[in-house]
Amino acid sequence: MIARNLTRDTVVAADTEVAGGLLAKFRGLMGRPSLAAGCALWLPGSNGIHMMFMRFAIDAVFLGRADEEGVRRVVAVRQGLRPWSGVVWYVRGAHGVLELPTGAVRASGTAVGDAVTMSAAWTATA
Repeated sequence: MIARNLTRDTVVAADTEVAGGLLAKFRGLMGRPSLAAGCALWLPGSNGIHMMFMRFAIDAVFLGRADEEGVRRVVAVRQGLRPWSGVVWYVRGAHGVLELPTGAVRASGTAVGDAVTMSAAWTATA
């Protein structure tokens, strides 16, 4: 999947993996050596994350529920979350989290209130 910031007309992540099940969400990025540039892990239905057993820092974008057109609003952004730094317990209004390589939020310009979509393919608009 591609995560695209419609507000800024930028790609947040070109290669987004989905962690749909409870075990996949709990495991998240634990044990992985890194997360490549342009990649992300999508945790649908989640409103918090932990950094336990992580080997690298990440950025996290918390998104609200999708509207009828599949657009989600950014409700919170956390940049440079360090390994073993604890937990982001609860983000009000979040209904999913994109875990990204550090610097991805800054590179895409993503901020609270932005509109984000996730789709199998991205096409340019005329």
